[in-house]
Amino acid sequence: MIFAREISGNLTSLVKKIDEATVKNSDCSMGSFVVFLNDEEGFEKKLKAMAEKEGLKETVLAMDSPAGPRGYNIAKDAEVTVILYNKRNVKTNMAFKKGELKDGDVEKIVAELKSILPAK
Repeated sequence: MIFAREISGNLTSLVKKIDEATVKNSDCSMGSFVVFLNDEEGFEKKLKAMAEKEGLKETVLAMDSPAGPRGYNIAKDAEVTVILYNKRNVKTNMAFKKGELKDGDVEKIVAELKSILPAK
């Protein structure tokens, strides 16, 4: 589960890699979704364009208010928040301020997927 406020290059890279992992691990019932905390007019078109351009197959893209869903307490200064969980148990929770999500972080998050997937 990813919460994001804007579309950026590194976020797009992360979403694409998470989508690829979701397809690869479909036998494990892995799911993935990104909730954009953005109510900007026309933002939905940007999401559709991103999904088409990147060829997303399984990752669900959704929108919510900038405050985020009730009970999740997404940090107001977090541009991207990544939560990896399995059976309602959070294994990884990472938050990145604007401009902090780098290529190395994307790779680290993808590597952390093993914490929520069954051993093969």
